[in-house]
Amino acid sequence: MHLVDDSTDTTIAGIFERRITDGVAPGSFVAVFDRDRIRYEQGFGGISVGGPVPTSDTLFRIASCTKSFTAAVLLILRDAGRLDLDAAVDEFVPEFAPVLHGGVVGRPTVRMLLTMSGGLGTDDPWADRQESLSREAFRAVLERGVRLITVPGTAFSYSNLGYAVLGQIIERVTGTSYVEAVTSLLLEPLGLGAVFERPDDAVTAIGHRVVFGRGVEDAGHFVEVPFSGPGVFSAIGGLFASPATLIGWVRWLDGAWAGDDTGPLSAASRREMQQLHRIAPPRPTLDGVPSRHALGYGFGLFVEDDAELGTLVSHSGGYPGYSAHMRWHPATGVGVVAFENAGYAAVAKPAEQALRLTLAAEEETPATVRPWPETLVASMTATGLVTHWDDRVATALFAENVALDRPFEERRAAIAAAVDRVGGIAEVASGRATPICDSPDHLVWFVEGERGRLRLEVRLTPTVPLRVQTFTVAVDESSLT
Repeated sequence: MHLVDDSTDTTIAGIFERRITDGVAPGSFVAVFDRDRIRYEQGFGGISVGGPVPTSDTLFRIASCTKSFTAAVLLILRDAGRLDLDAAVDEFVPEFAPVLHGGVVGRPTVRMLLTMSGGLGTDDPWADRQESLSREAFRAVLERGVRLITVPGTAFSYSNLGYAVLGQIIERVTGTSYVEAVTSLLLEPLGLGAVFERPDDAVTAIGHRVVFGRGVEDAGHFVEVPFSGPGVFSAIGGLFASPATLIGWVRWLDGAWAGDDTGPLSAASRREMQQLHRIAPPRPTLDGVPSRHALGYGFGLFVEDDAELGTLVSHSGGYPGYSAHMRWHPATGVGVVAFENAGYAAVAKPAEQALRLTLAAEEETPATVRPWPETLVASMTATGLVTHWDDRVATALFAENVALDRPFEERRAAIAAAVDRVGGIAEVASGRATPICDSPDHLVWFVEGERGRLRLEVRLTPTVPLRVQTFTVAVDESSLT
């Protein structure tokens, strides 16, 4: 299967092939897709050292991508009136009584744990080895005490422990195990083949780690990592899923933006999952420079406001023996899932490259926001007023505030002065600069003159019939020659 052009899938293939030849992982799989089709998918290496190549049906541990499933179940319970997200966690799990340094008790809410702002510290290495912990053992862990690093609700800190506690909330609200609740409330209604125990009748990629250290006979080689079984910490990362299954999950989440209201969770609640609820510190970009983009956590998902692409939604999974990543672009529905069978291999990096390459290869640059047809018509009419002002046209175009804010006579004079400063404009106005649209009811565009250009702006009213409430014409001072 191919992308928009063959050079893009060749480049993506090269990126993932090098992961195998460079010894990052024994095997890898990547798929690029949109709302209608699989654009490209390919496996590399083997499901074990020297084993068969992974396919779209091969099961991998998806690790922390599981958190989006945990969050979705909590919202299903919220929407059914069975759970208040703003209730204190200790109302459901009384043994969870975290304290700040000095002994001050903190009471995180369910929402705070969902958005990684419960005050708990980052705990990946420890938590990833706790999956099989029993309820009784987990209760004992909590009763021994939990230390907070920040006041709950004030800062982002990625916490697996918080999601393990959320798993216990699910159990106590539903009266069933976490695994049973996720399966019956989410996986079965959606027909998703994700599971919490490795099935005997499915091809599963074997997890590995790299052997390091001098004097070790097979240093630099891969050794298998034993599978862990389900337990309390399955809520943080316990799912097995194939690429095909994870694509189905992403498409269902992303379908909320296209109005798909099917399934056990409403489109509105799925969009809520994909909102930035808690800002996070900047993360390094692919070249190692700290990102200036807004990044944070929604409900079980990371949300990024990219300056070029707009909103991106994602989650990574790192687990003993595995690395997984899912990432999509809600404006276009284009997404990527990627998997590797080596612990903490950071497959998110090549997955992010694959998505950016795909979007760059689109026949049309994916706009994050497109103006309404009415906004475009208003901009063309407004451009006509700049070249040939007509009070009747202006009266039909503008809302009543425009003439009240600045009478037409003054506007005509100001526009004429601006046109004179740029040396006049062509009879057929042209603009070489790219228009700016940050909202469908708003547009900024440019009209070229002999000695510079004009900056024009319109914004429509929120009421029908739509009228222009903001109209400005100004000289772009940087363009004057």
